[in-house]
Amino acid sequence: MVLKMLQVCVTFLLLISQHTFAGTPEEEQGVRYANKCETCKILATELQERLSETGKSHDVIETGYSVDDVKPKKRKEYRRSELRLLESIENVCDRILEYNLHKERSDSTRFAKGMSETFKTLHGLVDKGVKVDLGIPLELWDKPPVEVTQMKSQCENMLETYEDAIYEWYFHKQDEKNLIDHLCAEQVLAVDDRKCLKESLKISDKKNKKSKGDKEDL
Repeated sequence: MVLKMLQVCVTFLLLISQHTFAGTPEEEQGVRYANKCETCKILATELQERLSETGKSHDVIETGYSVDDVKPKKRKEYRRSELRLLESIENVCDRILEYNLHKERSDSTRFAKGMSETFKTLHGLVDKGVKVDLGIPLELWDKPPVEVTQMKSQCENMLETYEDAIYEWYFHKQDEKNLIDHLCAEQVLAVDDRKCLKESLKISDKKNKKSKGDKEDL
């Protein structure tokens, strides 16, 4: 009886994940790709996070070249150098593959790191011996979904298109404003397309997640 009820719950969860955003043929299959706002927001977040990691270095680098090696080379702080920016940009879009799709959310916070509540529930059911058929092997459940891999491609295209804007912010604007404001709000997005920039995980959701974790630890 308990297993039967659990199987009904599984069916309900699958129906929600597959049909929440029905509309186009892809949406009818549960696919809703990242829009430009979502992609820019995550690109800017990840690049600024990467820069914060590399910005802790107090190294000094030498630049310039002389045939006779007599002329002194220029010395520059690494944290203010172009090298730091280049190293931070390199593979920054790969960090998007650390994200998962949280289909229980409808706004831009649906893209977030960590396992979604839906998949936590489904994994829990499997651990209890419930047969769950998603149409894909269990070992592929935690692979990045197509929405995330597609957003990585969008990120790479956006990075190439707006490279000059990122350079301008890095060398001239980063003390005045964050990258999301400079790149997304001022360069990439029209006024009507900026809604996602103000979206964040609700405090109640964070508290619920924390309280669940506390109960599990008891």
